[in-house]
Amino acid sequence: MTDPALRIVTYNVRYFGHMLRGLASTLGPKRRVAAALAGLDPLPDVVCLQEVETTSLRSTIADRPKQPGETQLMAFMGRMEETFAAQARDMPYEAFYFRAHHYKLGEVSLYTTGLAVLVNTRTLQVDKHNVASPQAITHHHVQRLKDRKQSRICAHMRLLRRADGRPFHVFNTHLSLPTPFAREFWSTKDKMGCGVNQLHEARKLADFVNAHSANEPFVVCGDFNSPPSSPVFRYLTGDARLTCAQAAVGQIDPTVSRGFPTAGFMHMRMHLDHVFSSAGIRWLDTQETSPFGDARSRFHGLSDHMPIVARFALDAAPVTLATPDAAIPTVG
Repeated sequence: MTDPALRIVTYNVRYFGHMLRGLASTLGPKRRVAAALAGLDPLPDVVCLQEVETTSLRSTIADRPKQPGETQLMAFMGRMEETFAAQARDMPYEAFYFRAHHYKLGEVSLYTTGLAVLVNTRTLQVDKHNVASPQAITHHHVQRLKDRKQSRICAHMRLLRRADGRPFHVFNTHLSLPTPFAREFWSTKDKMGCGVNQLHEARKLADFVNAHSANEPFVVCGDFNSPPSSPVFRYLTGDARLTCAQAAVGQIDPTVSRGFPTAGFMHMRMHLDHVFSSAGIRWLDTQETSPFGDARSRFHGLSDHMPIVARFALDAAPVTLATPDAAIPTVG
């Protein structure tokens, strides 16, 4: 029997507000993102989303809730249901939300931040997750600004493949931007992935992943705000011993920082999004992964990021974890 492959997507959806440059969530992007995901063949087994709101002024001012208490993820899943129903297909996904931060002005919720994971329940069974208490990984370079800084978290799920019960873990995260309060920020030309705070968050992420993967295969994905060849990328693929999916299948050269942009801002193009894995994961392809700006992609124009879509097999090889005392690399 052929070992069934699994497919994962990581995608920063920018609060489904790309039409209004992230200022407010609108209905159109939810429908178009839902249609793009539903159009993938084969369907993803796991979809990891970054920049997903709970409920706030930003998430509801241009797209009013259909029912009291409806969150942004609930609204998006409603569009997923509509998309599959229009195609006379059953919608197979169960959604999980991991809340990160809440910005309020008095009693008014201005905007919230968080992560989401969609699990295809036809192919996978959820064993456990940390929805109730996502792992905090934020590094606060300036302690007095701690409450104002956007919180960064890591979502974790242990999943079982229904075909054979084999377990694996998925970690979804979104690292901070490099802090401007560090001296290195102003002395480094290429800043993304070079922040001291980002390196500390990468270390916290690696420690959490190693502590909770229980020597089982795992995938770590998200928006790392760090290009290939940056100190953060080198730490994760070096000291932390993670494998980059795009590099593994030959889609990118991991020593080149600007070869395959996954995000864009004005005229800037950056490779900020990644999918990594442990031993026990064998990457097969990254079909439907396109660079930012590729008008041929079904995801073109839906966010200021493009998704990474990757297919993998679970190998029988034992998992070797990174040593917990690996040093933080220096910037440069």
